[in-house]
Amino acid sequence: MVISRYSMFFYFKKLLQHYFQKKVYLDYASTTPIDNRVLSVMNTVYRTSYGNASSLYTLGTTTEQFIYDARKKIAKIIGAQSSQIIFTRGGTESDNLAILGVVNKFKQNFPDRIPHIITSTIEHDAVLETCRYLEKNQQATVTYIGCDSNGIISLDEIKKSLTQDTILVTIMYANNEIGTIQPIREITKLIRWYKKHHKEENVLYPLVHTDAIQSVNYLDSNVQRLGVDLMSFSGSKIYGPKSSGVLFVKNREVIAPIMFGGKQEFALRAGTEDVASIIGFAKALEISLQEQEGEFARLSTLQNWFIKELQKDTRIVVNGSIENRLPNNINITVAGFSGEQLVIQLDAKGFAVSAKSACQSKSDEESHVIRALRIAQGRQLGNTEEGSLRMSLGRKTTKKDLQNFLKVFWQIVQ
Repeated sequence: MVISRYSMFFYFKKLLQHYFQKKVYLDYASTTPIDNRVLSVMNTVYRTSYGNASSLYTLGTTTEQFIYDARKKIAKIIGAQSSQIIFTRGGTESDNLAILGVVNKFKQNFPDRIPHIITSTIEHDAVLETCRYLEKNQQATVTYIGCDSNGIISLDEIKKSLTQDTILVTIMYANNEIGTIQPIREITKLIRWYKKHHKEENVLYPLVHTDAIQSVNYLDSNVQRLGVDLMSFSGSKIYGPKSSGVLFVKNREVIAPIMFGGKQEFALRAGTEDVASIIGFAKALEISLQEQEGEFARLSTLQNWFIKELQKDTRIVVNGSIENRLPNNINITVAGFSGEQLVIQLDAKGFAVSAKSACQSKSDEESHVIRALRIAQGRQLGNTEEGSLRMSLGRKTTKKDLQNFLKVFWQIVQ
């Protein structure tokens, strides 16, 4: 078949338009681009401080000092002590260490008892899969609390679920899919009240852990004000390096290691420290705190405008609470469209969004968070034509980006 020059011209024109069209990133809840200021300090460390921090020679002790300074900086930012900061390789590891570490330590001290954990049905998979692992291997019993129609966890349900064997309550600070903010301060107050009035012995338990990975950029992360015993962080969500994370542990006596080798990180996380990532995480957290107030206000304005524009179409439902929500999160359901369908069509037009958590994106199952919302709302389950679409804003998002998104979005859904 002979292809005319005219056809070839338009083919290559379309190809060039595709590759050179502006890409608009609206998936900051999945991961964030690294901040250049973070990258700069990391590159300096890569060039000058490549020694092993456990070594006794000067290059090693210099590296150790970098880690010490980063730990001190992070502790100050979140209202903790340096000895309460454990460096990990990301948010998933921090969640795993918090849950498995607490259970392992409890089992060491009380080998004849089966510990009980309370969590929610809308946690990140890093929490849910860890809890399911413990259940499957009969190392713990777990109570999964549902959410209300706005995606908020009930304090009464937590209170009803507490038993003498409850050692851990793990509820995320803000949801990664629908952005709803949970009442962490009220949860920790409830647990303190429970321990005071119901525990005759082992007043150490229950402990409270929160996955704060999505909330750090926008909410108060002071561990003293929150009252938590353990809190997880991830560098990839705060414009820091991938595979960097922190676990705050108020009392290291309540936790045991889950991986073994050297005695790094107070013997709780074996392995040669990635000093550049540690320094990068500390810098990213510092920048996040500096820009938190301004970004919260700016993104709240964009979010409010964006949601009002979307709600002009009666087919669109906003998932999760409007009021108790992270300022960068917009999660919607569009009647008649699957989330994956919209993601693919929007990507073809240069817009990166998601249908659910990035960790679940390769699964054919619907989002467990949206499913929990539907149960609470009494809506139909398992309808593939009613998926979810998440747009999450960030530092580079502008109103013009959202206006351009809406133009394309309306073309697709109409």
